[in-house]
Amino acid sequence: MTGALKGITEEQARQLIIAYEPSWAIGSGKSASAEQVEEGCYLIRQTVADLYSDDVANEMRVLYGGSVNPENIDSIMAKPNIDGVLAGGASLNAETYLQLVHYQK
Repeated sequence: MTGALKGITEEQARQLIIAYEPSWAIGSGKSASAEQVEEGCYLIRQTVADLYSDDVANEMRVLYGGSVNPENIDSIMAKPNIDGVLAGGASLNAETYLQLVHYQK
């Protein structure tokens, strides 16, 4: 994270959208638990706070990009450090994808 943010100004950092997925979950079809996702997103936000400020960390968006589906989106989106999701395989089925698109807290 620190290397990726090198040269990024505070103003630019406020506009960042960072997508997170545990490396072991990429392409596996397995989703991390909501608690694992929250921990990863919290650490991202904390790193940004350490580099810039709490305000910047709270303004930027952190998304979960793992295997999100209608069955797990509620528990994922209930976590405070997760601002949204990126639909992968779920976007291949129109009905499933629309359920995610129309998700409301």
